[in-house]
Amino acid sequence: MRQTIILAAAFATFGGGTAHAFCGFYVSGADASLYNDATMVVMMREGTTTVLSMQNNYQGPPEAFAMVVPVPVVLEEENVKTLPASIFERVDKLAAPRLVEYWEADPCAPTPPMMRFAQAVTGGAITETASAPEEDTGVTIEAQFEVGEYDIVILSARVSGGLDTWLRQNEYNIPDGAEPVLRPYVEAGTKFFVAKVDPSRVTFEGNRAVLSPLRVHYDSDTFSLPVRLGLLNSQGVQDLIVHVLARGQRYEVANYENATIPTNIRVRDAVRDSFGGFYRALFDRIRERNPNTVVTEYAWDATSCDPCPEPALDASELSTLGADVLAGDMYSFVLTRLHYRYEKEDLDHDLVFRAAPPIVGGRGIPGPQGQLEEQEAAVLGSMNNFQGRYVILHKWDGPMDCQEPQRGRWGGPPGGEQNQTQAAAGGPSASPTPAARVSLGALVAEPIESIALRPGDPDPEPAPEAQPPPPAAGAGEGGCAGCSVGGASGLGGVFAVLLVLAALRPGRRRRG
Repeated sequence: MRQTIILAAAFATFGGGTAHAFCGFYVSGADASLYNDATMVVMMREGTTTVLSMQNNYQGPPEAFAMVVPVPVVLEEENVKTLPASIFERVDKLAAPRLVEYWEADPCAPTPPMMRFAQAVTGGAITETASAPEEDTGVTIEAQFEVGEYDIVILSARVSGGLDTWLRQNEYNIPDGAEPVLRPYVEAGTKFFVAKVDPSRVTFEGNRAVLSPLRVHYDSDTFSLPVRLGLLNSQGVQDLIVHVLARGQRYEVANYENATIPTNIRVRDAVRDSFGGFYRALFDRIRERNPNTVVTEYAWDATSCDPCPEPALDASELSTLGADVLAGDMYSFVLTRLHYRYEKEDLDHDLVFRAAPPIVGGRGIPGPQGQLEEQEAAVLGSMNNFQGRYVILHKWDGPMDCQEPQRGRWGGPPGGEQNQTQAAAGGPSASPTPAARVSLGALVAEPIESIALRPGDPDPEPAPEAQPPPPAAGAGEGGCAGCSVGGASGLGGVFAVLLVLAALRPGRRRRG
């Protein structure tokens, strides 16, 4: 089973001129799902402040849930709050790659007076008081408090083995082999944010517990995301998606290779029926040719979009994601989407982020013959206007009875249907069934030079998919549809060794 982790970090604005929208496009279809599971983390960063928002899709009894995330400092109650789940789906869909359709207008019809287009701007190529430590473990409870339905404990440890022991003594069911993975965090003086659920404070929908997303904020000189703990839970190929919002700034990774998704690619009508499958195949091909590379799929002003699979974020939503703890106004944030598909051996370091220059791509309108004016690769620009965009063109095939037909006037469908969105999103509403494998060569209408793909090219033979490991000994049957810790749906895939199927037994809680 593939697990998907979606991480979102909030930062940036753009400078420079304004990109004019092309109002006639039509974005077709219903939302398409790209991944099996979707968990989103949203981070916001300014100066040395990081705001980290975490959603989980845990399916099981609430008393069996707990989560541990490394954090650089001791968090107090004012640093932690719960969020509405809907904000994560909004961010995911807004930045997801999108499918766009254009119809050519009747070449003999008068030109609408409001039809005005702006040329795309292009540039050069991108190159509480502390408790006493546990006598036998060296673990200190630095703070403890309640937020929403969660009991929060902040831990520090002198040795990783002591932390492992403390968690087990307090009846957290953690995977075998956690100690060596915990060791570098403990040696670095990292603290550990532990959240477990009080079932008496949980909201239920029918028989299902609905757990609130959590948001924390802290100061740290390094802007990074702790992902190595999740390797203990890995069951093969996983998707890691990081959305980064920052004022006037996009971000990329500093310790892995970077690439941008090929964009402005003309595709065939059949893509409308399987956009999720098309995009999955495209990303698989990119990963095969660019191993250990993090792919930028979106970099755009968070309060605008063109086309818009979702309305752009407003000030209240940016505040929800963390702008309320930052100085300054609620605007000028750039939303960056980074995507890394990896296996266990591909993730040997936590992700570290760095500021990157503005890029543009995936904009512009078709020319008279249907050619897209921008190339498939991102280029440097004066603002961040980059998106993964895939285009179906419907050329005029009716009569042309005038003497001077005006070809290449592109807009929405002739019947004027309302615009809809089809985005390769992986948010919390994603289908549990992965998109079917499709033939990439059969779906593109023009070459994609960066992956050496031509229309009609056969697909390479797929590599055999690794089988998931057997359930961990002692794993309960009640949580996560009976799966082990390693297969839990939610934050365990990337963050926490310690995402759980058994927290504390009822009526017994050890505090240090």
